[in-house]
Amino acid sequence: MTKHAISPQAGILDDTYACDCGAVLAGRMTAEVHAAENGLCSACFGSTVEYPVPGLRRPCTSCAGTGRRREQVAWQLAHAEAEHMITMAVVRGVVDRYDGPFRLSEIADAVRDGLGLPPGRLPVGPRVRDLLLELQAAGEIAMLSAPDEMIGTDMVLYRDPQWQRARSLGF
Repeated sequence: MTKHAISPQAGILDDTYACDCGAVLAGRMTAEVHAAENGLCSACFGSTVEYPVPGLRRPCTSCAGTGRRREQVAWQLAHAEAEHMITMAVVRGVVDRYDGPFRLSEIADAVRDGLGLPPGRLPVGPRVRDLLLELQAAGEIAMLSAPDEMIGTDMVLYRDPQWQRARSLGF
């Protein structure tokens, strides 16, 4: 079995990559195709890490830090299915049932229960968060991090900060 590890190469051309199998890959798209053909994640090229901005390194979010194509495809399909099932109308319907503040997790749980999804089946939380952020951008809701407890008049206590919603905040 040939070893495949794709890495960027410094050179005259900007997007040049090399693979341990000996292939020289001109351009990111070519490197992505080579990675996919060899069962590697096409986002991190099998390295398991990504660099969203220079100097910041984190586990690859496309393959859940495995470096493998199978996990990447499963994750992408789950996100696509969540986008198809969890629509703005679904989230609006759940949000409209609340009179006051709520936690993101409460909305995600209500959506999951309403659609009959078992926990872990789809990335419900991230999809709901994205749609709530869209509602906030449209001015339909205001999201804030609210304290769990007020101590006196000048101190607040945050135990587990969650995004919450307030319909009328007076601002």
